Amino acid sequence: MSMIPMFLKEMKQEAVTTRKMLERVPEDKFGWKPHPKSMSLLQLATHVAELPSWTSMALKTNELDFAANPYDPPKFSSTAELLQYFEESLKSGLQALESAREEQLNEPWTLRTGDTIHVVEPKGDVIRMSYCQTVHHRAQLGVYLRLLDIPIPGSYGPSADEQNF
Repeated sequence: MSMIPMFLKEMKQEAVTTRKMLERVPEDKFGWKPHPKSMSLLQLATHVAELPSWTSMALKTNELDFAANPYDPPKFSSTAELLQYFEESLKSGLQALESAREEQLNEPWTLRTGDTIHVVEPKGDVIRMSYCQTVHHRAQLGVYLRLLDIPIPGSYGPSADEQNF
């Protein structure tokens, strides 16, 4: 069974829910945090928005070295800018998958900080992990929105805000 068509299908399906969630991020709450150790709402939403591009990174590179590439997320002043960033990230991930070859999925990919190697995994596993990260952090985003009393969309069926129980 070919993995690339499965990855493409899943990325497109998850993008629908991710888009609905990001559309609800209120600009006036970008700096809000549920706890001092938590990311701000904007930091979390930005991370969710960038995750589809990890597919492209996994397929087009052999490693990410945090020492050589410190994380510097883009800054947004509006939800519209955040959504545009998501669409660009999604397009990047989809295009990388569409032009990928199955054998690339078995090539090793390394996450490191200088000489410290955190993980070496096949590129296909890195893509799978990025999808898991999307679902995980999108769920966190749902909790943030719930705590802010913002109706959340359903993910795999209607949410409590979309259905009368």
